[in-house]
Amino acid sequence: MRSNIDGNFLLIGLMAYPIRHSLSPQMQNTLYAKMNVPYVYLAFEVNQEKLPDAIKGLRALGLRGSAVSMPNKQLVCQYLDKLTPAVEMSGACNTISNDNGVLTGYNTDGMGYMRMLKEANIDVIGKKITILGAGGAGTAIAVQAALDGVKEITIFNQKDDCYTKIEAVAKKLNQNTQCHVRVIDLADNKQLRQEIATSTVLCNATGVGMKPLEGQSLITDPTMLHSDLIVTDCIYCPRKTKLLEMAEQQGCKTLNGIGMMLWQGAAQIKIWTGEEAPIEYVKEKMGFND
Repeated sequence: MRSNIDGNFLLIGLMAYPIRHSLSPQMQNTLYAKMNVPYVYLAFEVNQEKLPDAIKGLRALGLRGSAVSMPNKQLVCQYLDKLTPAVEMSGACNTISNDNGVLTGYNTDGMGYMRMLKEANIDVIGKKITILGAGGAGTAIAVQAALDGVKEITIFNQKDDCYTKIEAVAKKLNQNTQCHVRVIDLADNKQLRQEIATSTVLCNATGVGMKPLEGQSLITDPTMLHSDLIVTDCIYCPRKTKLLEMAEQQGCKTLNGIGMMLWQGAAQIKIWTGEEAPIEYVKEKMGFND
């Protein structure tokens, strides 16, 4: 706990539901203390019903900004003053910056995911990724991967509102990047097996595997996972989801969402403070190198 907090400190929030499991407050506050910058980061359980009032509160109280997580990443865009091109293309925001009352929406999820792969010496440029889930995280990853030069992306989602939205995003990516993006019904197990078989990376970008869905996996047949496949999960609590356990048993290289959380957080800190975050320090401090 920092002992020098005074009236000059500013608050940064995290709005999501559920959120008490999040490691982001510990990570961010550890970094702010190390960087000696006057910010405090706190989590607030905000669902979609409460989100409009929460944004009004952010403005009224003069928070420096806020992180945004499930289930608010797409809904929040309509309450902001400005959106970056990546947010406009994806329709999802995970970071709000409050600059003298002007709220700007950013998305650092995709950047964090791609940096996680890079730090793990995984090269996906010119290759194929299959993504499970077309919510805020999945959409952001697809957009950033396409912009960075991934050759092919297949996105699986159930036939809901997100399905229609990701079809529109896929159309934009196909028109404006060199990446070929397809959207397929998650219920199509035969096609899911075929797409995974030709992919370099499989990414679970849904909440299946964390509370209240801990112990569950969208992939139920382990034979869908081949030993050359890299299986990643955006979830980091628990550190090893059912999907990752299954993948390890099939001989796959696996990554949980800790790296994505760290690197997307570093990008957020750059937005809010203008300074680079010492990520290696927080990895050691929080035991992420173990």
